[in-house]
Amino acid sequence: MAKLTKDGVIVFKVAVPVPLYQVFDYLAPQEVERSTYAPGIRLQVPFGKTVKIGVLIEVCRVSGPLSDKLKPVLKILDQQPLLSSQDLALLHWASRYYHHPLGDVVSAALPAGLRQGRPAKLKAERYYQLTDDGLAIDSQLLKRALRQYFVIELFKQQPAGLSEAQLSAYTCHWRPAVKALLNKQLIRLVQPVMPPIAGIGEIPLIANLAQQQAIEHLQSALGHFGVFLLHGVTGSGKTEVYLQLIQTVLERGQQVLVLLPEITLTPQLEQRFKQRFTGIEICLSHSKLTDSQRQNSWLAMQQGTAPILLGTRSALFTPLAKPGLIILDEEHDASFKQQEGFRFSARDLAIVRGKLLGVPVLLGSATPSLESLHNVGQQRYQLLSLPERAGQAKQPVVQLLDIRNKKMHEGLSDVLVEAIRKSLDEQGQVLLFLNRRGYAPTLICHACGWVARCQRCDANLVIHAHEHLLRCHHCAKEQPLPQHCPACKTGSLTALGLGTERVENTLLSLFPDKNIVRLDRDSTQRKGRLQDYLQQINSGHADIILGTQMLSKGHHFPKVTLVAIIDVDSGLFSLDFHAPEKLAQMIVQVSGRAGRADKPGKVILQTRQPEHPLLTTLTQQGYNEFAQAALAERKAALLPPYSYQALMRAQATDPHLPLQFLRDVAALLTAHQVNAVQILGPVAAPMAKRAGLYRYQLLFNSKTRLVLHELLDELIVKIAQVKGRKKVRWSLDVDPIDLY
Repeated sequence: MAKLTKDGVIVFKVAVPVPLYQVFDYLAPQEVERSTYAPGIRLQVPFGKTVKIGVLIEVCRVSGPLSDKLKPVLKILDQQPLLSSQDLALLHWASRYYHHPLGDVVSAALPAGLRQGRPAKLKAERYYQLTDDGLAIDSQLLKRALRQYFVIELFKQQPAGLSEAQLSAYTCHWRPAVKALLNKQLIRLVQPVMPPIAGIGEIPLIANLAQQQAIEHLQSALGHFGVFLLHGVTGSGKTEVYLQLIQTVLERGQQVLVLLPEITLTPQLEQRFKQRFTGIEICLSHSKLTDSQRQNSWLAMQQGTAPILLGTRSALFTPLAKPGLIILDEEHDASFKQQEGFRFSARDLAIVRGKLLGVPVLLGSATPSLESLHNVGQQRYQLLSLPERAGQAKQPVVQLLDIRNKKMHEGLSDVLVEAIRKSLDEQGQVLLFLNRRGYAPTLICHACGWVARCQRCDANLVIHAHEHLLRCHHCAKEQPLPQHCPACKTGSLTALGLGTERVENTLLSLFPDKNIVRLDRDSTQRKGRLQDYLQQINSGHADIILGTQMLSKGHHFPKVTLVAIIDVDSGLFSLDFHAPEKLAQMIVQVSGRAGRADKPGKVILQTRQPEHPLLTTLTQQGYNEFAQAALAERKAALLPPYSYQALMRAQATDPHLPLQFLRDVAALLTAHQVNAVQILGPVAAPMAKRAGLYRYQLLFNSKTRLVLHELLDELIVKIAQVKGRKKVRWSLDVDPIDLY
């Protein structure tokens, strides 16, 4: 029983991770006084026939007789709040803005272990180091035990030792190998050797004038909120600005949160940080780490024992004991928007969080989003520019190569092949970009016209020739690659289109004596493979680098002198108004990999549309001119950022159910609301069927953000009246970045 006093009974209002738009009341344990526990602690509570882990949101007293339906809290898991008042304020704001249940939002802010009720205790990281026998052993003796051989080689590259987190970053199968090597006394457990005082390891680079002005401006802004857009051309030294600014924040005894769009960038940036900040614990948070490692990073920042966190979008919610600065690198990147469940934008929430914490937020990019440039124009953000490349590096020369009526070698023109050969002869590396993995996107019968289609999606099956498979890139369904046409039984099957596998085969035949590295999701699936490839590239052992969009994001390949985008045209025609912006950003980012050191760089864009306005503006006038033209088009069409959008999606196995559901939702709106907010649809999604589900959507567009959100607030309440709501899966995406 709860403790009943003359003032009433103490009630805990709890956020429970369920898809319901409310908090739930529970009776506090009898011994609890109101002042004993603060919001932000975890509680074990009964929920229906199950037990859930919730987070305390508010403590209050309720007068009057106790309700028999009010259940008591089963267990209090924390003595001190895990989430501060600012953390909870951010989660409340996010729940309201994205119209997502608070319980789900709060749950998303916790690492998996804490969501499951595990103790909030830091686990000591174990470190391993080679013994004298391990240093002396010939690694070739372990060739028959490949995992042990691989781990020994790792240790020989890191004589100071490796932590469990570092081993996990290289391979997921290190534990049996480490156990065997411990038994053989080739490695040992050690205490990590830390310098007595944290300091700077690598000497900071000498900043050029633009970098120094940006650093000084940002240093003067520390201690209060402001949003800064660091627009630096590729290779302009944005990372050096980050590092020197972070050093100032650390000297103030504060913490820094650095968000990155992709996991692939984390090891590279971690290495830069460790070289600069010796003896400083740098925490990581991304999906390739174990739950235990992510929880350790979360708690180390929450308790103030670590000063720097590098992470992907979900790391945004990590509590900071002594917040000083938030940085988003590549702020334009679509990966900062969560596309499932709680669909938040890490960039936009980082700005809200900076305001709540009273710290500056730094957004960095060579190709800023149109929204950020618009906010600069509205004087909400301050613009800091790095217009020149750092050091002696110069911007690459860009060539639009018209391939109409040209002889092609599986997507490679004679001009491009000759340019590749010339760059290789001059000891440069070549980077080729094709944003399509697999061998070819279509398998067709030359005789009857049959096409290999996914039965669960409105999409063709992609040929993966190396694995002898057809695979759907939307639902991951696989089937063996057929030898004969399943329709006519006689026709010859033909691969149409290009994928990275097919281009790789062509390169191997054209340049048989060169080392070719293919970087895509298929080639880097195994843990540690990406790091191996990046090491090959940076050490000069790779001659030609072929890959997808993972090549476009922040990598520094100093020996690359030629970059070619094999198929620019595939991104020129799209139903989505965001597509031109994304294509322009991709072109600039990929082009920026060329000529980043002392050798000049060249970029070749293969196209059959050499007069297309996007390509001519981008290549002749640069990204800024393109962005201003694109913003003018958006303004004329009343599209974001000059209006505000929300997209309601619905899907079900029966194609009629989601369509009828969205029609019923639209019918809930009054004539006044329809006049204030433009409603488009419901219509089938651009990919109408995916993973066996039929998909429809309803788009809301308004000139005023407040009006749109008032409508959405009312709509969320009214949806309970729609009879078919339980037969469909629906979601609401506020500020969608694509319409798929």
